[in-house]
Amino acid sequence: MAAKNNLHDIILFHRKQAGLSRNQLAELAGVGKTVIYDLEKGKKTVKWSTITSILHTLNITINFESPLMEKYEKSLGENT
Repeated sequence: MAAKNNLHDIILFHRKQAGLSRNQLAELAGVGKTVIYDLEKGKKTVKWSTITSILHTLNITINFESPLMEKYEKSLGENT
């Protein structure tokens, strides 16, 4: 059975693999140290900009998937 991809588990795993403390990650991402703790504990009310800063620092990318993504991407080409 595949493990569930929870954001807090992904961030914790990547931080530890990078050999970073919570304080070090917070400093590199330009966020408060408490937010790293909160995210790793699964807090659900963290600003999107804060999350993206942390993900960027850990070299984690997000890919959006839906049945309509192909249609969406095609619509972007039509608007240029």
